[in-house]
Amino acid sequence: MSSYGSPSPTPGSPSPPPSPKAAAPVKKKREGVKMSDKQKADLTKHMDKMKKGGMTPSEAKSHRMKMMGRMRKGMTVGKAHKDISK
Repeated sequence: MSSYGSPSPTPGSPSPPPSPKAAAPVKKKREGVKMSDKQKADLTKHMDKMKKGGMTPSEAKSHRMKMMGRMRKGMTVGKAHKDISK
């Protein structure tokens, strides 16, 4: 009978090195930081202004997501908008 799989190591041969997966750093799960009601209201007001300015729906979604990411870090609407427009 033939066996499928890797051949068994012969005595005296070096063992294979440990897998690199064991040495990989463990990613921390990002803890969700929720926006306050005031931040949500400010962002909604800002987005209405942006839409009236001629922003397309796809541009608006992208802009909103960028703004939310910065506002969750503690930036105000003004600071977040300036940071995006750099």
